[in-house]
Amino acid sequence: MDQIFSPEGFDQTGAGPLYLQLQRRISDAIATGRLQPGDSLPPERDMAALTGLSRVTIRKAVEGLVASGHLIQRRGSGTFVAPKVERLEQALSLLTSFTEDMARRGKSAESTWISRAVHSPSPEEVMALGLAANARVARLERVRRSDGIPLAIERASISSAFLPDPETVTGSLYAVLEANQCRPVRAVQRISAANLGPHDAGLLNVAVGAAGLRIERIGYLPDGRVVEYTRSLYRGDAYDFAVELKLDPERTSR
Repeated sequence: MDQIFSPEGFDQTGAGPLYLQLQRRISDAIATGRLQPGDSLPPERDMAALTGLSRVTIRKAVEGLVASGHLIQRRGSGTFVAPKVERLEQALSLLTSFTEDMARRGKSAESTWISRAVHSPSPEEVMALGLAANARVARLERVRRSDGIPLAIERASISSAFLPDPETVTGSLYAVLEANQCRPVRAVQRISAANLGPHDAGLLNVAVGAAGLRIERIGYLPDGRVVEYTRSLYRGDAYDFAVELKLDPERTSR
């Protein structure tokens, strides 16, 4: 640790701004394993004393590494090396739940519940689910984790006709819907880029403004009725979404 923050080696002239030089030292230490996930960095004033750099320079270097996902800051606790996040590839051609996705990879699937309750539907839910004005909707909001690492925020809306008691959902939502004979058999998804605001970034343990993927899914029953309206936010540093493309059948038949 002392070697990382040694005052020797900082170049005032040709190696770029001092905060970038410090960033490179810390990121190199993380890459080579000298700093491990969960390791704490010295307080800002101690890093300034060790390196001989100003606290403004230290703060700018740390903020950049937090924004890039190398470090995380916990209020009242300090600055830590961020846990390593394995990048996952998710096929867009399969209609599966988060729990099923993780099970297929041999990983755990965990939930931190934010809310599970029945409400009067919002205008958006009425439109998406095709509800009557006097209908009720079950809302489920949770942070989805795997191996203890938060990967996504899931906000699902289901008509109470299909899910009268959202408290019955403890793991896979699709497993409960399947038991109720109303699991979706097809879905339409829309994916867009998002920068995470303070609330969602805090839930996913990433920097405010970090890149995310917003996914809106509407799931349908075999008879065409809508059963699911889910809005999810995925960490951009953890997911790659892949889809198989095929040549237009009309083109191949010519």
